[in-house]
Amino acid sequence: MVIRIHVCFPLFLFLTVVGMPTAHADEPVADLVSYMQACVKVENFNGSVLVCKDNETVFRNGYGMANFEHDISNTTETKFRIGSITKQFTAMAIMILEEHGKLKVEDHVSEYIAGAPEVWADVTIHHLLTHTSGVPSFTSMPQYRRDMMLPQSIEQMLARFKDKSLKFAPGEKHEYSNSGYFLLGVIIEKASGVSYEQFIGTEICEPLKLNDTGYDRYRTVLKNRASGYRRLPDAIVLDAYLDMSQPYAAGSLYSTVEDLNRWDQALRRQEMISADRYEKMYTPEKNGYAYGWAVRTKSGRKAISHGGGINGFLSYILRYPKQKLCVVVLCNVLPADPGKVARDLAAIMLGEKYEVPKNPEITDVDYGVFDAYEGQYQIRPDFILTVQRVDDKLTTQATGQRRLTMLPKSPALFFNMQANAQITFIQDDSGKTVALILKQRGQEIRAERIDSAKRE
Repeated sequence: MVIRIHVCFPLFLFLTVVGMPTAHADEPVADLVSYMQACVKVENFNGSVLVCKDNETVFRNGYGMANFEHDISNTTETKFRIGSITKQFTAMAIMILEEHGKLKVEDHVSEYIAGAPEVWADVTIHHLLTHTSGVPSFTSMPQYRRDMMLPQSIEQMLARFKDKSLKFAPGEKHEYSNSGYFLLGVIIEKASGVSYEQFIGTEICEPLKLNDTGYDRYRTVLKNRASGYRRLPDAIVLDAYLDMSQPYAAGSLYSTVEDLNRWDQALRRQEMISADRYEKMYTPEKNGYAYGWAVRTKSGRKAISHGGGINGFLSYILRYPKQKLCVVVLCNVLPADPGKVARDLAAIMLGEKYEVPKNPEITDVDYGVFDAYEGQYQIRPDFILTVQRVDDKLTTQATGQRRLTMLPKSPALFFNMQANAQITFIQDDSGKTVALILKQRGQEIRAERIDSAKRE
């Protein structure tokens, strides 16, 4: 999973709230309302949410703007790009094809990909589904951001990673790969004889009446489509353009909170494939990842979830099948943390602990201590966090991302509220800064200091 630290932004309060809770104002629903009000006030949440329990929608709301240029508000019918939530639809398409005898997940990729390189000889469909193939992700390659605006054919996209060495032997490790799910789209087309877009539409969306879900084409006139934005220090701007031929089966779909709730209910009713294939789909491989879903156990309950991120949009779906609980959070202004929002809303419904967003206290720190923290910290070999003091502020900048200002909670602990991220600097016995701990989106990662940054 890519850990992203987004730009620090000032606080703006969006007062537009569309929709109302659909249940009586009992205590859980009142808590949902209060929590989301705090998200809007403190974290500038902009998007739509839905909470469904026991097949009844208990809460649904739209917040902020779907389109700032025309003052169009978000509603529960607003269509958002869902990014990697697309992967569960792709995985279901594979399972449907297996159900119809068109393929097996044990099949080798080379049976379906013309001119597959020799290094893919041992890669199976199962490996692609579980991110254990070793095929490097095209979104992590340097040219991706440079070329993301270009319309690309399938062959052009395959050429980006076809000649790359595998990062590990198939099945050996787990590493998230958008290339793997791109290949699944090609396999779906080969096995079905129709386009990926057509297969998703006719085999999944139409039978389930997901009328507001589909492949997001830029030129299509799509009613209720949200625009994707990024908040800068002094403005909200449209996020960078991405041609949707590139994410393809890894992240090309749009949907609404209402449709994703219908999707959850169809999955629980096991409407599309046999029970044993549903079991296969939800059986986690390495790192808790199954077929298009992350599967975890929390407080003794099985949780099935996935997030998505694509230019200007972030999304999250969280399902507790046994408790018949589903939470969907879709956002169209970055930065945001829909995963945290979904987990907290679920906690409210399950009677678990959660934290209402609040403005943190800032500690006065002599900015001279920032000099000791300047340097480069390695999160991954290809993902470096550069820490610098700029005037009286401590800033961080992750590879390929904008600079972020970190505010002090203590001399060694800094945070950025909008990105829901904090870093703690670690020093050795001599007082030298040797590492930092990044905490974001429920994860903690230690990054070792590898070099000194140049002062501006």
